[in-house]
Amino acid sequence: MKSAVFYGKHDVRIEEAPQPKVGADDVLIRIAACGVCGTDVHIFEGDKGAADVTPPTILGHEFSGIVEAVGDNVKDIAVGDKVCVDPNDTCGECYYCRNGIAHFCEHMTGIGTTTDGGFAQYCSVHKKQVYKLLPEASLVACAMAEPVACCLHGFDMCDVQPGSVVMVIGGGMIGLIMVQLAKIAGAHKVILLEPVAVKREMGAKLGADLCIDPLSEDVKAVLAAHHVGRINAVIECAGLKSTIAQAIDLAGKQSTVMMFGLTKPDDEVPIKPFEIFQKEVVLKASYINPYTQTRAVDLIQSGKIDVTSMVAEVCSLEKLKEVLADPALRAKGKYIVDPWMA
Repeated sequence: MKSAVFYGKHDVRIEEAPQPKVGADDVLIRIAACGVCGTDVHIFEGDKGAADVTPPTILGHEFSGIVEAVGDNVKDIAVGDKVCVDPNDTCGECYYCRNGIAHFCEHMTGIGTTTDGGFAQYCSVHKKQVYKLLPEASLVACAMAEPVACCLHGFDMCDVQPGSVVMVIGGGMIGLIMVQLAKIAGAHKVILLEPVAVKREMGAKLGADLCIDPLSEDVKAVLAAHHVGRINAVIECAGLKSTIAQAIDLAGKQSTVMMFGLTKPDDEVPIKPFEIFQKEVVLKASYINPYTQTRAVDLIQSGKIDVTSMVAEVCSLEKLKEVLADPALRAKGKYIVDPWMA
C-alpha cells in the first residue's frame, strides 16, 4: 500500500508498505480522509507532539474510512461500514486508567504517533477504537471527529455557561471549532482574535460576534468600543508564547485561561503572579480527548458543528510533505489527505 513514512526531522517519504495484518480484535480500514494536524507539524519539525514518535512511523491520527476486513472477534462492525477512529488506545490497567483519567495512561498506544496511522491507504485498528458512522455520513467531515473530541475536552474545562463572554485566540481549525462550541453552549458574546482576514471572515460566518486583527488593531480599544466587559474564558489556540501572555492579560476577573494551543516543548512564558492573584485567573491546559469521541461524532453527523468550511484542500499523499513544511499553505486552512488520490 502507498504510505507516508516519517523518518526524522523534515524527512517524510512516500513509500510502498505492507498492508497491515488484521488480528482477531482488529478492524482493517481503507482510509478515505486523514487530516493534517498541528501535532503532525510539530513532529515533522523534530519536536515532541502528544507522544514520542520512533521512526520509521506512518503519521496521521485524524482519519475515517470504510471497513475492508474484520477479525473473528469483531461482531458489531461489518465490511462496508463507514467508520472513524479514536487514535488514543489506553491499556485499561495502569493507575491512571483505573482511576478515571485514562488519557494519562502509562502505556498509551497512539495511532499515528507511537504506531502506524492514517497517512496510508489502509490502517488496522483495535475494534474498541473504531466508531461506526451513519451510511450517509461525510467521511471528510467525520475524519475531524478527533480534533472536535479534543476541543470538547478543553472546552468542558472552561466552565462556559449561557451568558458567558468567550474569547478565542487563533482562527485555525481548532479555534473555529471552539467558536462554534461557545455558541452552542450559549455564550452571550464570542470574540475571535485572528490576523488572517480570510479566517476572521470564516469566524464571523461560524458565529463569532466580534473579530479582531490583533496585529493591526488595538485589541483593548476595540473591546472597549464594543462595550465588552468581563471576559469569562479565553481559549488560546495559537500555541505561541506571545498569545498565551496575551490571553492572561485580556482575561477578566475570576476567569479561565485555557492554554489549548500546543507550544514547542521548551517554550517558557513569563507571568506576573500578582496579576493572576488580582484577577483570580485560573490557568488550565487540555490533553487529548478522554471520553469525548462519541459526542464529537454526534455533533458532526447532526450538523450542529461545521468542520468542512475551513478545509483548504483535499490533497494527495505526495503533497503532504509540502503542507507540513510550508506555514503559508497551512495558513489557508485545513488540509485533508486522500491516500487514493493520484
